[in-house]
Amino acid sequence: MSRIGKMPIPVPSGVNVDIKGSLITVAGPRGTLSLNIPVLTGVENSNGQLLVTRKNDERSARAQHGLTRALINNMVKGVSTGFKKELEIIGVGYRAQMRGKDMLGLYVGYSHPVEFFIPEGIKASVDQKTNVITLEGCDKGLLGEVAAQIRKVRSPEPYKGKGIRYTGEVVKRKVGKAVVGGK
Repeated sequence: MSRIGKMPIPVPSGVNVDIKGSLITVAGPRGTLSLNIPVLTGVENSNGQLLVTRKNDERSARAQHGLTRALINNMVKGVSTGFKKELEIIGVGYRAQMRGKDMLGLYVGYSHPVEFFIPEGIKASVDQKTNVITLEGCDKGLLGEVAAQIRKVRSPEPYKGKGIRYTGEVVKRKVGKAVVGGK
């Protein structure tokens, strides 16, 4: 039995779970998320907890058991408390600026500002003093994808450390050729 898959998912108050066939819908104060459950797994709602079960002990069923439980748990956490990611911009003259609610302008060393569209369901804000982009949303997968795409605009480079990185991310620095040299 999967160690992750067999753990029950607590459903906090204010979160509604609706299971219809292979579709599970979770609604809460921060939004609504839906997921199609794989055929080899099932979900039961009992006593304010969700239990993920599997139909048999085949390899594919065991693989989907823990994954399905983790996805449903992320949905419940997302609609109740939400998720947050922060990106810092490091470099002289590098900055970000919000243009309306769904457009992010990134000035990161190119000859033109890079316009980045923020999808629906994600809320973005920029702190001008610390050069930190804060992304918030209830869908953990979408939030991670948006953060990765923003980071990809100017990934941190290893020589000077300039670029866009996650808050707390450590970029391993390399020595330049002036230090390595010798005759």
